[in-house]
Amino acid sequence: MVERRPIRVLVVDDSAFARLIISRLLDAEPDIEVVGFAGNGVEALPRIHELKPDVITLDVEMPVMDGVETLKRIMAERPTPVVMLSSLTAAGAKVTLECLAIGAVDFVTKTTSANPVGGEGGGDLRDKIRASAFARVSAGSAVPDEPTKRYRPARSVQTGRVNKLVVIGSSTGGPKALTRVLPVLPLATDTAYLIVQHMPPGFTGPLAERLDRLSAVHVKEAADGDVIQAGQALLAPGGWHMEVQRDGKVTLNESPTIHGVRPAIDVTMVSAVSAYGHRVHGVILTGMGSDGLEGCRQIKRAGGLVVAEDERTCVVYGMPKTVVEAGLADRVALLDDVGGALGELLNGQAQVA
Repeated sequence: MVERRPIRVLVVDDSAFARLIISRLLDAEPDIEVVGFAGNGVEALPRIHELKPDVITLDVEMPVMDGVETLKRIMAERPTPVVMLSSLTAAGAKVTLECLAIGAVDFVTKTTSANPVGGEGGGDLRDKIRASAFARVSAGSAVPDEPTKRYRPARSVQTGRVNKLVVIGSSTGGPKALTRVLPVLPLATDTAYLIVQHMPPGFTGPLAERLDRLSAVHVKEAADGDVIQAGQALLAPGGWHMEVQRDGKVTLNESPTIHGVRPAIDVTMVSAVSAYGHRVHGVILTGMGSDGLEGCRQIKRAGGLVVAEDERTCVVYGMPKTVVEAGLADRVALLDDVGGALGELLNGQAQVA
C-alpha cells in the first residue's frame, strides 16, 4: 500500500502566539505538516508560490494586507483551499461570508485571542483542514450583494396552501452554492423551502440576509414557531436543529448533534416527511459526510423527489455522493442547473431517472 503524504499547510496569521499554537496543534497530527508561516498577506503570497501548500489557514484581521485581500489574490494567482480564522462577532460573520463567496472552503471561529484554533480543542480546525485538502477550488467570482440582471428578485407570489415543501441541505462549500441556487429556485404559490446549512451560531443570520437580498424567494433565519409559507425559505439557525410540525410550523431544539453537527439535515428532512408526506422533496448540495442520506431515503419512501449536486461542481463531493450511490437521486445536476432541475421535476416536465 502506498502511504499518503501529509497534508502540507501554510499558516498565515499576524499573531506569533497564534502561529505557535496552530503549528503545535497541526504538527501533532501524523497526516498534517506545517510547511511554513507568514504574518500577513504580503509575506504569504510569495510563500504560497514557493511552498505550494495543500491548504492555507488564513486569519481575517491582519495588518499590511488583510485576509480578504489576500484571499482574492490567492484565488486569482494560485487557487488553493483556504480555511479562514474568523472572530465571532457580527462584523466578523459578515467578512467571513464575503470570504466564502470569494472562494474560501471553510472557516473556524476564534472565540478569544487566547483561543486561535476554534472549538473542540482545535479538532474543528483539524477536521476542516483534512476536508479542505480534497476540496475543489477555482478562481470564480463572488455573487454580488446587490442583485444583478441575473439575480433580480421579483416577489409577486401570493402565499397559499403549501403543497410542496423543499428541504435543501448543504455543508462545506454550501454558503457560496446557496447564492447560486436560491436566486433561481422555482417561485410558486404553493411551494415553501427549508434550508439547513452546517454553520455555527452567529453566522446563519447574516447568511439569510444575504440570500434574501439575492433571491425572489423571501429568506429568513428561522425562529421557534415560525409558520412555513409558500414563497418563503426558512434557514435553520446555527446551533439548533429545525423540526417540522404537523401544524405547519417549525420548532427549534438543542438536542444532541447528529453526524457531529447541529443543525442536521436529516432531522429536518425526516420530521418534514412525518408532517407533509409525499409533498416533501429534497436537494443535497456540496458537503462532507452523509448528513441528508437518511432524510432523502425517507423522502423517496414517501413518494417525494430528490435532486443532488453533480460531482463536477461540488467543493466537497461527500453528501451528494452518498445520496447518488444509494440510488436516491431523481436528478443529478450541475450547481447552476439545480434550480431548473428541481422546477422541472416539481412541474412534471422531466422524466425521472
